[in-house]
Amino acid sequence: MYGLVDCNNFYVSCERVFQPRLDNRPVVVLSNNDGAVVSRSPEAKQLGITMGAPFFEVRELLQQHQGHALSSNYALYGDMSRRVMARLAAHVPAVEVYSIDEAFLDLHGLTTWCGTLDSRVQSLRRDVLACTGIPTCVGVAPTKTLAKVANRLAKKHPELHGILRLDTASRRERALRALPVADVWGIGYQYAGRLAAHGIHTAWQLSQASEAWARKHLGGVVGWRLVQELLGQPCHGLLPSEDGTLSRKSISCSRSFGQRLATFADLWGAVATYLSRAAEKLRIQGDQAHILTVYLSQDRYDTRVPPPYTRSTTLTLPGGPTSDTLQLLAYARRMLERLYEPGRVYAKAGVVLDGLEPPGRGQQLSLFAPASSPAANSLSDVRAQQLMHTLDALNRQFGRGTVRPAATVTPAGQPAPWQGNARYRSPAFTTRLEDLMVVS
Repeated sequence: MYGLVDCNNFYVSCERVFQPRLDNRPVVVLSNNDGAVVSRSPEAKQLGITMGAPFFEVRELLQQHQGHALSSNYALYGDMSRRVMARLAAHVPAVEVYSIDEAFLDLHGLTTWCGTLDSRVQSLRRDVLACTGIPTCVGVAPTKTLAKVANRLAKKHPELHGILRLDTASRRERALRALPVADVWGIGYQYAGRLAAHGIHTAWQLSQASEAWARKHLGGVVGWRLVQELLGQPCHGLLPSEDGTLSRKSISCSRSFGQRLATFADLWGAVATYLSRAAEKLRIQGDQAHILTVYLSQDRYDTRVPPPYTRSTTLTLPGGPTSDTLQLLAYARRMLERLYEPGRVYAKAGVVLDGLEPPGRGQQLSLFAPASSPAANSLSDVRAQQLMHTLDALNRQFGRGTVRPAATVTPAGQPAPWQGNARYRSPAFTTRLEDLMVVS
């Protein structure tokens, strides 16, 4: 059996742990730049506030009901996520961290030693709540896809007390009949439209599809495995790594600007900042990147701006894969020069690193790379690795951004022009010494 643990209204729940004044009030957490709603308390949902709603549209409604809006505080959310996952790992043999607020659990064999699954899962939920303050729901089923189904229904129905088990054929059928096909893990609204054209509207109808039909209309063997999982036949196991997380297949960093930017210098500062952060994440993961993408976006809601609103350029790194921030910045600047158009005003920028792989494992060499001495290349690579290792060590010891590329530095006392708005951000509480709560 597998379990899927999902933290309820995670960002809002993290804020409420340290701010009890937010309990029983409508609360929303806003996206980068305070643009849109990305997390809602149950009270906010009852007001009809939808996920992704622009903040300016719901501001007055929140004020009328004594609600609160908070800026995203990712340092706090990341630390609280690590605490939740650590508690989960103390209860089960294996954990797959699926996202910041979700994790799959290996529940096989637990009933032999730990009593019924319901009692074990309830004990797990109580422990997470007691140790972190975060409420959760758990779906239990023989496959990961059904565990997702069970979790979704457990969140929708309070009478289930946060747990739903789909361990019998009758329970599985009842759950699948109640679930729209668009809510099945791996389907989404685009595929749901295609399925509706074939008369398939619920997860139960999809589970009755034949192998030939699933392979033809749902992407081959992937679609057939999805149908098998809905029938209770496991096709996917947990994928934990040594630290309980999964290596990312790509790494991106993007932000909306707090103000519109028009000069190349400001845009280059933003791109350099985002790429430095992405390269740091790449080194933490222990990988190198083959492909770099840079993009710029204008304000799509500005009626004076004609489409396309976003322009991007992608480069397969000619010198081979790297995690060297300085080398990546050299490529990115030339890419940005091709994208930038004087006279345009930009609202967002971002970078994406793809083609990730560990260094020194049968890497694909470039046919067109300039010929040079292998010894010289080796020495250069070693020096670059040492420089990046020193850079990361200094930033770990003295704080992120202590040592950084000159392109990301702004004049003393002046905020970066690309810095996003975060007018309602709460203190970090757990990751900054100055923000620790003092009890007297």
